[in-house]
Amino acid sequence: MKFTEELLATMYYRMNQARFFEETLKSISASDKINGVSHLSIGQEASAVGACMAIEKGDDIVMSFRSHAQAIASGVEIKGMMAEALGKASGIDGGLAGSAHLSDLSVHNLGTSPAPGANYPVACGAALTHKQKEDGHVVLCFGGDGTLDEGAFYESLNLAALWKLPVIFMIENNFFSGATAIEDHLAPQDIKEVIEGYGVPAVTVDGNDAVAVAMAVEKARAHAAAGEGPFFIEAQTYRLCGYDTSDLQLYRSVDEQKIWQQHDPIALFAKSLVDDYGMKQNVLDQLKQNASRSVSDALSYAEASDDPAMNDALSPVLA
Repeated sequence: MKFTEELLATMYYRMNQARFFEETLKSISASDKINGVSHLSIGQEASAVGACMAIEKGDDIVMSFRSHAQAIASGVEIKGMMAEALGKASGIDGGLAGSAHLSDLSVHNLGTSPAPGANYPVACGAALTHKQKEDGHVVLCFGGDGTLDEGAFYESLNLAALWKLPVIFMIENNFFSGATAIEDHLAPQDIKEVIEGYGVPAVTVDGNDAVAVAMAVEKARAHAAAGEGPFFIEAQTYRLCGYDTSDLQLYRSVDEQKIWQQHDPIALFAKSLVDDYGMKQNVLDQLKQNASRSVSDALSYAEASDDPAMNDALSPVLA
């Protein structure tokens, strides 16, 4: 793929938009504006945005439950997202889903599940549809390292390999499943070796490098779209926040967090855009300001929106 200034600007804008969106949710989490906790992905914006920039129109996206950056990267409209997070009728799902169940079929975003690993069978089903239609499209499915503890992942991987389904398993490895470090919840030292045992190609990439992620997903997409079956990507990253908005992060040392803060993907990307791609700092500053304003406008829109009507509560329920 060609990293034009327009594409790079879009990537930087969406990464900042995702960061401001989640910082806003974090700041209002203790108020009565939002019910329950939100699962944030602050620090993981590069893997979400880089991945979504590398797929093509008509490809499907299935998100992890840490989904805000993934949704924004896939093109979900931010005012509707904010309204949904606040449980408003103007939300993209009518205020009935909340941020843990976001979906937007208009941009081929098939949604997520708050149950870790439950999204993989959905992704395989969508991939089977594309395979049967022979339409050349693929499914990009996000998950965290914690989902590699779930049986649904391996069942889905097995079927995807057997049936050569056009699905990309995009694992955002932030080295923690909740409060449990990866060495305490996952036996294999090298995840790729396990995946390759199924005959599925696997790569590890710096998940804090948006361009590196995009290049890896571009390769994976070409493989899947050519009928060669699934592809696995491990994007190594780190969430610069708690498991959810109530998490005090007592299981992580201050020193560890400071080290990873020096690898903030947005700061790294900004430096690369100036040093490697010749973009002007004032252009980046304007993009960041525009992203911040879009989130502020989205919050104002959501706060002014009506709550869903009680008689609409069960309207989308099928059974």
